[in-house]
Amino acid sequence: MAEILLSLTIIGVVAAITLPSLTGNINERTWNTQRKALYARMSQAIALMPALNGYGQGATTSETKSIATQTFLTDGLSKVLKINNICDNKHLADCGIPSKITDFNGSQLASVPDTLYNLNSAFSYYKVFTNSAGGTYTHSVTVADVDAGAFETISGESIIAYYNPACTADIDEQRSNGEKLNYAQKSMCVNFVYDLNGSKGPNTVGKDIGFITVMYPSDSNVVAVSPYGSLSGQGGDFSAANRLCKERYGEGRAPNYDEGAAVFVNKKFLGSSLPEILWTTSSCDSGKAWRVSTAIGYRNCTTKAELRGMSLYCIRRMD
Repeated sequence: MAEILLSLTIIGVVAAITLPSLTGNINERTWNTQRKALYARMSQAIALMPALNGYGQGATTSETKSIATQTFLTDGLSKVLKINNICDNKHLADCGIPSKITDFNGSQLASVPDTLYNLNSAFSYYKVFTNSAGGTYTHSVTVADVDAGAFETISGESIIAYYNPACTADIDEQRSNGEKLNYAQKSMCVNFVYDLNGSKGPNTVGKDIGFITVMYPSDSNVVAVSPYGSLSGQGGDFSAANRLCKERYGEGRAPNYDEGAAVFVNKKFLGSSLPEILWTTSSCDSGKAWRVSTAIGYRNCTTKAELRGMSLYCIRRMD
């Protein structure tokens, strides 16, 4: 009897140690499968829409703020994607949106963003900077603040939509010195923040919560990135970016041009460890590559040598 009790005790201890890990692995595999399936469905739906901008723009400015996302969901997305329920930003919980979300760093957001500006205040940004030579330059971008909307899919996901009714194609501006630049927020048409299991836990970014960002009104690019984190001081050789992320995180990759924009748009959900300048694997001119300011959404073409000292941010792609 004593031997049986001892064996049962040992089995209980081992189970207590291993069960959480096994459960966590099962959950992660399930979430990963769901994320990829959702990304596939959303990509197919967006591809069927002739254009993503313009919904709700016929109203006055104040009305546009409240109806644009609702109009996009009812008159646009619901025609190409099966949706069970649509909610305005005053009734997000009715579509299964949790009241609290934990960001990628483990900190709880004070509230779920209910407008485009609450998602990211840099959608309205103006500041004059002075350079080392005493000259000034201005960063200025304004995107209309729009109320968020939410919906539930037939597969059980709860999704918040942040819509930009005046999103534009990928158009580069050019400074007097020839530098190419643009602002990511101008080209973001809609950002979806999804919860794979509705209001059930853990309501944490990187687990059951993630995002899908759609860039450009036609010939749209649908990107879905799951964060891994920064490799501080690992800028290294531009050509080694993907290798460095893969060595550290297994499935890790450095973001490309539009994935960098998605990281910027969703920075509130990624936490304080996000580097201020995000360099990407997308080349522009000869010997140059695109980088993204996660502070203001500014994207510019810079020499690859300048990227060496910057932290490398690694992601996992859903496609």
